Amino acid sequence: MRQDDILSGQLLDEVALSLDELARACAVDPQWIVQRVEAGVLSGTAQSRTFYFASASLVRARRLINIERNFDANLELAALVVDLMEEVERLKSAVNSI
Repeated sequence: MRQDDILSGQLLDEVALSLDELARACAVDPQWIVQRVEAGVLSGTAQSRTFYFASASLVRARRLINIERNFDANLELAALVVDLMEEVERLKSAVNSI
């Protein structure tokens, strides 16, 4: 499988990903994830010195990676763009439910 291949699937809210699983799913070093958690850009739950992440964190992490890589954006700018993307999705959902 190439880096450009598109994978699709269904996210399950009940599934928690470990730090290593999230890093593998995003094709990044686990330290990349830890840096984003420490910066408050990704949210994870720490249990027994191990981070666990909800499936929504996978989507957010992949968006951050794409913004950082494709636009050579720093962490803060990528986080702002992803926040705006999520807000647009939330507003579209609210409009569609009316």
